Amino acid sequence: MKLYLLLIASAFLAGCAQTPTQPVAKLKDGELAVPAGYKSWPVFLAGVQRPEVKQIRDLYINPTGAAATAGSAFANGTISVMEIYSAKLDAKGDPTKGSDGRMVKDQLLKVFVMGKGAGWGESAPVGLANGDWIYSAFMADGITVAPDPIASCRACHLPLGAAKDFVHRYDEYFQLRKTGGAPAVKGY
Repeated sequence: MKLYLLLIASAFLAGCAQTPTQPVAKLKDGELAVPAGYKSWPVFLAGVQRPEVKQIRDLYINPTGAAATAGSAFANGTISVMEIYSAKLDAKGDPTKGSDGRMVKDQLLKVFVMGKGAGWGESAPVGLANGDWIYSAFMADGITVAPDPIASCRACHLPLGAAKDFVHRYDEYFQLRKTGGAPAVKGY
């Protein structure tokens, strides 16, 4: 009898373990919130220097995205967060540079979120689809929606194409992971 009950309990628990999870809602641009705890995620790139706009950018990618391999697309469920900081300015309004020659971060200005899910890109404006990626933009508080037009995010990522899964610095990210090197400080 004990063996019979043990088998029934085991079968029940096995069935519970295989219960499907709820499907992820299909989101549109502007509907993806800033994820809590994203700063604990793997760093995609850090300290990206944008002297032409006096900004510094730090990018994070969730563990789903960090599991991607070079030459393939990022999996559905990938979320990337980009923090945009102003550069600290001197009395003349020029960016202050540290001993390493790089601009010094000042204030967090905005937080952008890029996420990928099955069918998420279906609502993209004609000619601006970036696969299944969607975008959200927030002010520094991570709650207030930024006035930046999401179409400009889409237009900026569009030329990268499906080969790079519409992700800026795709090749650099995977090369750095392969070599364990430090991220470059120019560009995006």
